[in-house]
Amino acid sequence: MFDSIRNNSKILMGLLFLLVIPSFVLFGIEGYSQFEDKGAAVARVDGQKITQSEWDAVHQQEVDRIRASVPNLDPKLLDSAEARYATLEKMVNDRLIARASEKQLLVTSDQRLARYLQQDPSIAGLRGADGKLDMERYRQLAASQGMTPEMLEARVRRDLSNQQVLAGLQASVFATQRQTDAALDAYLQRREIQVKRWSPADFAAKVEVSDVDLERYYKDHAERFRSVENVDLEYLVLDVAALQSRIELPEQDLKTYYEQNLQRLAGQEQRRASHILINAAKDLPAADKQKARAKAESLLATVRQSPKTFAEVARKNSDDTGSAARGGDLDFFARGAMVKPFEDAAFALQKGDISDIVESDFGYHIILLTDVKLPQAPSFESMRPQLEADLRKQQAQRQFAELAETFSNSVYEQSDSLTPVAERLKLSVQKAQALTRTPPPGAQGVLSHPKLLQAIFSEDAIAKRRNTAAVEVAPNTLVSARVVNHRPAAVRPFAEVKADARQLLIQAQSAELAKAEGQARLAAWKTDAAQANLGEAVTVSRDQAPAWPQAVIDAALRADPSKMPALLGVDLGLQGFAVVRVNKIVPRPESTAQHSEQSRQQFARLWGQAESQAYLASLKSQFKVEMLAQKPKKLEGSEAEKP
Repeated sequence: MFDSIRNNSKILMGLLFLLVIPSFVLFGIEGYSQFEDKGAAVARVDGQKITQSEWDAVHQQEVDRIRASVPNLDPKLLDSAEARYATLEKMVNDRLIARASEKQLLVTSDQRLARYLQQDPSIAGLRGADGKLDMERYRQLAASQGMTPEMLEARVRRDLSNQQVLAGLQASVFATQRQTDAALDAYLQRREIQVKRWSPADFAAKVEVSDVDLERYYKDHAERFRSVENVDLEYLVLDVAALQSRIELPEQDLKTYYEQNLQRLAGQEQRRASHILINAAKDLPAADKQKARAKAESLLATVRQSPKTFAEVARKNSDDTGSAARGGDLDFFARGAMVKPFEDAAFALQKGDISDIVESDFGYHIILLTDVKLPQAPSFESMRPQLEADLRKQQAQRQFAELAETFSNSVYEQSDSLTPVAERLKLSVQKAQALTRTPPPGAQGVLSHPKLLQAIFSEDAIAKRRNTAAVEVAPNTLVSARVVNHRPAAVRPFAEVKADARQLLIQAQSAELAKAEGQARLAAWKTDAAQANLGEAVTVSRDQAPAWPQAVIDAALRADPSKMPALLGVDLGLQGFAVVRVNKIVPRPESTAQHSEQSRQQFARLWGQAESQAYLASLKSQFKVEMLAQKPKKLEGSEAEKP
């Protein structure tokens, strides 16, 4: 169904090179206007709207995910207009894929869902030493994402179905070595260059600045000396962790809790089985279903006659390709993990038994029960630490639910102080100084939460010194803050920043002197190339760590191959100026057979990504897409001077 995409090779090659040639995006340049109506549509896909609140929620999830993996990343990059718009574009693509999945009637089976959940690391970590899933922790995992277990499983099922849309396309891509070489010769082309660079530091001694110069620079660049708006504040935190420390647990309560949860602690019986599946969909013609059943009965006779051959028969004949590779093994599962007919048959078998033919929505199964894990209740003493932690947390959660409304109402009703609610709920008033709207890189804790910062820097909180509304910054965590001192953004006095102004002015004038010297040498060397006093020749390419600033490498690789050797001037801004002579194109080294195969596979993956992008473009024409949020502008980087 992707023939029309593959046939348009120009689009594909354009997309491919957009994927593989580095792009440089400057974040944080363009301001972003918030929508007041959180239910307003920011995009529509096939008539279905994406709301501002949905966009905010998904982007916050992306920010949290990235900050968790890269704690020191500047938050400004994550919440820039460009980063937010990228999240919206991803949401649109996800909606397009979901619509394509619905149209193609792609469905994820219960078996595939169960296998995926069993292999998911975040869920695997919820299993005890006996392999049993802790259902309470599973519910907590779902709740942390704002869902019930049923909602979580529905989302996973939907995601797996959506993945099938692009999986077939990407898996079908094949690139020949000739295609790979043609693309990589262009992308990985090497060029021999010589560089002469003029650094501002070499000209700093020649720069003389007077107080008049400094004052003029200060006035012309006042925004560079503007202090950031900040506040001093008091705040209260109501969370489960704080409440847990207050709770005392009598011994009898622990024992009662243990007895009440004995069955849960023991876990469910688990069974391990292997199966052979012969596909036979519900709507299959009767003759075809009979043929499939006959095949299943023949295989059943074979494995019953020689049970030791079950794994080999499964590998060769089972239509469940995932388990077939493992000899039909499905690993351990509890009740509820498999479709009902399969579950009933598996739990009726004795270890080592082979079932009769079992019919399900997927077809005909032959089941071999290979192992059984019976529930085993742990002792009270062995479970005591876990019991105490669970019971303490449960009681703290109940207390939190009871106190949350009191907390929220009190900070609103007594909005001129946090002390009354602190005394009433036995909380400590905490303080913070010089808090800014944007937390520093790596900032964590409640005061780095965007919603709380928005409330703190609201007009009501700053101008009227009122408590903020209670903000949920994490599950079971409420925070209210009160501004006690506000310092607006302002240009700092000249006397305070004079030394900084001197350093900046010297740096700027040194860079101008470096640029002037470099341009003069460039003009002279173009007239008489023999005068060119350039550095040692080096070879550069896109796949090597740059020995020179990236602007130098980019200019060298953009040079016209038909006009070599070529002299180029590259303005490096405050880093000075460079003259580059591009001598020649250096052929790529001959690849070993192993490296060639790796390159071919990598190129095939990139080609698959390009086809995926082309397919998404075709979906946008098939399902009407409206981007209602304004797309931010990007600054253009400085370009190398033309020779």
